[in-house]
Amino acid sequence: MNRKILTGSLVVACLGTATALWSFTERYNTHDVTLIDVKEYTTDEYPEDPAPLSAFYKKYGGRSIELTKNDETHFNFVLSPDSDDRVATITFKDIDLELFVPKLSDWSSQDEGLEKITFVDREWNRQQVSFLPSSEHIEIEGGDGFELENIHSVHLARNCLNAGLWEVLLFTEEDGDKKLYYQGWFDFPMGHYKNIFEEINQISYWKHWYRLEHWVDPEGTEINLSKLRKVQSEEDVMVDPLPNERIIVAGEQKRKIRTLKASTNLVTWSDIYSQPEKIQFASFVPPGQYKLSTIWNNQYWKVGQFDSALMREIKPASGEQGLQELEITFEDTDSGDKNRLIISGFDVNALPQLDTQDYPKGLYMPMGINVPPFYQSYDQLKTSPPDQSSYFSMILDEDNQWINHHETSIDGPVMHLDKDDKSILHVYLLSYERHTLIRHFKVELNNKLTLASH
Repeated sequence: MNRKILTGSLVVACLGTATALWSFTERYNTHDVTLIDVKEYTTDEYPEDPAPLSAFYKKYGGRSIELTKNDETHFNFVLSPDSDDRVATITFKDIDLELFVPKLSDWSSQDEGLEKITFVDREWNRQQVSFLPSSEHIEIEGGDGFELENIHSVHLARNCLNAGLWEVLLFTEEDGDKKLYYQGWFDFPMGHYKNIFEEINQISYWKHWYRLEHWVDPEGTEINLSKLRKVQSEEDVMVDPLPNERIIVAGEQKRKIRTLKASTNLVTWSDIYSQPEKIQFASFVPPGQYKLSTIWNNQYWKVGQFDSALMREIKPASGEQGLQELEITFEDTDSGDKNRLIISGFDVNALPQLDTQDYPKGLYMPMGINVPPFYQSYDQLKTSPPDQSSYFSMILDEDNQWINHHETSIDGPVMHLDKDDKSILHVYLLSYERHTLIRHFKVELNNKLTLASH
């Protein structure tokens, strides 16, 4: 090879390596004050948006964020107008991001499997946190008066995607209902994310950075359940899988009807799990939007045939007393294997008694370990930090190996007691991205579980 060509090729390669190294290093640089661009989309650009939109949607846009570090985990987010003085400045004050960045519990640390699944499921599940305008953490200034007078709530959301993809949402009230009038997507600075992660977990970010920032499937991870809880007793429970009951739709499932694709009539629960190949969903893609052009399939055959169920009295590693665990075993209708859905660390007597149409008011939770609810207020989040939660749920095979519930297309369980009979526990399964419910079970509880009332 010509020496000049060889030298030139080496120079180009070195420049490319240096550029990539600089770009990677710059990604994790931090500043005490950071200006962040906010992406805003029109209804034409995001027609699949399932949010209930206000008549004032897109009338108060054109904003950016100034992020200010107060200490190692507390930050201010100042959402301010770029140029239009009719738009108010909204400040999220002294927000503790230890409650947003994935954090291990004491009992999940020192176990490679639990550590991996804890971090993965925190990033794979949405965390949307609301603040009332009267909150000590919210300040609204300026503008033409609309936002000062009409804001119902303001929200920060960590999307169920790669680390750093966040949202800010603003709601008003119209005709008695909460309506979205502003939504912006932004990239939380990864240098701050890394530093917070290391501060609260006391482990190197680089051990898990690729898994947190990219889609890496931990299917097959071995789960040591004994580190999460001790079983004190267990018994078989009778379950009615209600195959011919009509599908129930309420809450966000009503809003997300447009994001569900089916090439068959979906009338009963059996229509879903007996024809999984005919059901598809709009994928949730960066920066945090549903796209019907990108299809998400399912593996509902893994939970295709109900087999049996156990109810356990447990003592969680958190030390809480009087909690329960439900295990539902399914037969994989493709392979014949037995797969187990485990919902653990709940107090059956603390569940509300509801009509089935009010299921969204029940225990409505993601899959995972140390996960917060999909939606909660900041006050609730401060009172119940995710890393202190006794709750966990997952799908395991017969060898206690973790099954990817995201690929299976199950987002989490919903539970409540029967409106008229406390000895009946209603359990529902949420689909991928909570587009629809896919199963409903009626579980007959033993009297010992329903004697106490909290």
